[in-house]
Amino acid sequence: MVDIGPGEKGLARSGIQVIARAAAILRVLRDSHSGMSLGQIAEQVGLPRSTVQRIVAALQQERLVIAQASGGGLRLGPELTTLAEAARFNVVERCRPLLTELARKTGETVDLSVLRGTGMVFLDQIAGTQRLRAISSVGEVFPLTDTANGRACLAMLPEDEARHRTQEEWARRGVSGDIEHFMSMLARMRERGIAHDLDEHHEGISALGFAFRDLAGDLHAISVPVPSTRFREKRQQIAADLSVTKAHVAAMMTL
Repeated sequence: MVDIGPGEKGLARSGIQVIARAAAILRVLRDSHSGMSLGQIAEQVGLPRSTVQRIVAALQQERLVIAQASGGGLRLGPELTTLAEAARFNVVERCRPLLTELARKTGETVDLSVLRGTGMVFLDQIAGTQRLRAISSVGEVFPLTDTANGRACLAMLPEDEARHRTQEEWARRGVSGDIEHFMSMLARMRERGIAHDLDEHHEGISALGFAFRDLAGDLHAISVPVPSTRFREKRQQIAADLSVTKAHVAAMMTL
C-alpha cells in the first residue's frame, strides 16, 4: 500500500476541483446559443472572473474553447466536436443491434436521436418492413415539444429546465400552449417511462419513445414512428417491445 502525503492529497483535490470547474464552463458554453464573455461565464458558474480566465486559457490551448473571430465571445472549440463525434459513433454502434431487433419485432421504423441544443438530431435509423412506413433522414432535427423522442428527453430533465426549454421553443415557433397541462403530461410520461406523439408533429404519423443517458451523460432517445392508421392497434405491443429495449439499453449503459 502506497501512502499519500497531505500535500499530494491536496494536489489531488485541487486537480479534481479544476476539472469540475472546467466541466461547468464547458456546459455553460454548450447551452449558449451564441458566444459568451468571460464575465458572463463567471456569473453563470459562480466563480471569480480571474479563475474563469485561467481555466478558459487552458481550454483554449487544447482547442476545447475558441474565441469567435467576430468578437462575439467564447464558444466550444473544434476538439470537442471531434470528441463528441467519437462518442456519437460509439452510441450508434452499441445501439444498432437493439434498433435492428426492435424493428424486426415491430415491423416498424426505429430511430435513434440525441438532444443537441434546441432539438433532437437523428443519429441512426432502421427502416421498417411495412410498405407504408415513417422515414426520416439521419442528421434531421426535430423539435422537443411535439415529438415522442423530444418529450421523452424533456421528461428526464429537471422540471424547471424542461419548463424553460418548452416555453423557449414555443416562443421561437410561435406556439401558444397551456404550460401547466404540458408539464403534467411530461410528469405522466416520466412515470410511465414511455413518451408519445399522436399526430402532433406530423399529421398521419404517431410515435412512442423512451430516453436514456449515455456514458457521457448526454440524453438520447429511441423512438418508433408509425402511420396513425395502424398505430392504435399496435400501440400496446410497441410499448411493450420498447420497454424491453429500454431495459437492455439501461443494462448496456452500466457496463
